[in-house]
Amino acid sequence: MLRVRELTGFYGASQALFGMELSVDAGEVVTLMGRNGMGKTTTVHAIMGMLSARRGVVEFDGRRLDQLPSFRIARLGLGLVPEGRQIFPNLSVRENLVAASANRGERRDPWTLERVFALFPRLAERQKNGGNQLSGGEQQMLAIGRALMTNPKLLILDEATEGLAPLIREEIWSCLRRLKAEGQAILVIDKNVGALIGLADRHHIVEKGRVVWSGTSQALAHDSTLQHRYLGV
Repeated sequence: MLRVRELTGFYGASQALFGMELSVDAGEVVTLMGRNGMGKTTTVHAIMGMLSARRGVVEFDGRRLDQLPSFRIARLGLGLVPEGRQIFPNLSVRENLVAASANRGERRDPWTLERVFALFPRLAERQKNGGNQLSGGEQQMLAIGRALMTNPKLLILDEATEGLAPLIREEIWSCLRRLKAEGQAILVIDKNVGALIGLADRHHIVEKGRVVWSGTSQALAHDSTLQHRYLGV
């Protein structure tokens, strides 16, 4: 589904990505893992066309994305839950969701308000509240629901549970497990190694703008040296 090859990225004259390589197949959950500042978010921005100074190949469903603007990339079926959530603070929960609603792929069972509210009952309770009246956890639920309302083929979550209380984090992980069971392809960035090992099919560890290790959850779980070297604080 998603193929990234030899992807480089620059902020001005400073190079941030050095030949990134990753892939996500249909129905897979795949991670980008690594310490802060190693290029995970930059990779997402490059995939989504939000980083203009990029080179390499990004393909989605066999189509080149690397020369397309962000809005066209999103319309092809990539749904982004960005770091920091970035919901519309002056719109209600319902308005945030409706504003993003689209079913360009003509899914037979598309995401609707009712389906999102069933996934996150708390949003149903707060649907008339403004985005700026929600807790951090509720805002993250809203950001996920907004991305799902675009009916994406691939859902990308950047820092899926950062800064959230433990109970809310578990609710987010439960949501992602449910989406995986429904066959949703997901690319997720997070620092919770234990939760990611239990959720994902494959992992990519990023160090200084390049992938230094790729493998399965089983391989990662049994390699404590690898975790300490690249993921430990």
